[in-house]
Amino acid sequence: MKKVLFVCTGNTCRSSMAEGLFNHIVENGKEDLKDFRAFSAGISAFENDCANPRAIKVLKEEYNVDISSHKARRISKSDVESAYIILTMTEEHKNAVLRMFPGAADKTYTIKEYAYGDDENGDFMGHEHNRRHNMDISDPYGFPEEVYKICAKEIKDALDRIIIKFKE
Repeated sequence: MKKVLFVCTGNTCRSSMAEGLFNHIVENGKEDLKDFRAFSAGISAFENDCANPRAIKVLKEEYNVDISSHKARRISKSDVESAYIILTMTEEHKNAVLRMFPGAADKTYTIKEYAYGDDENGDFMGHEHNRRHNMDISDPYGFPEEVYKICAKEIKDALDRIIIKFKE
């Protein structure tokens, strides 16, 4: 099994949404990616925290994905060692993973870096000057539901690109 590890700060919003969306796509899609499975963890998660209620609601209503049973976990050495690839929500998360686990450098990317990093024209979504900011998925924690919808869509769009790469 190829484990895809999604990483954010608290493992209650972004990485849990990415895990839920990825597994839903793989389990229900036409793509033959049954050997892939997503997991998630947080850099500074509180063990067993529930997924954020807004994240749960948005994923259920917008994508028919249920993450209500998700429990937050702090990233561990075994997570990193068993991961096929590690996809972080921000550059800051990526740097934190690499500080904690320097041996993971060859398989750690931001989710957008991996999804969009090989665009033919070399610029990210047409905004080279704003590349660093655009490579992060902003934390929706504490914001209204609409911000969670935007965040989930950003994650889903990146995952659609990543699924294509995994199939190749």
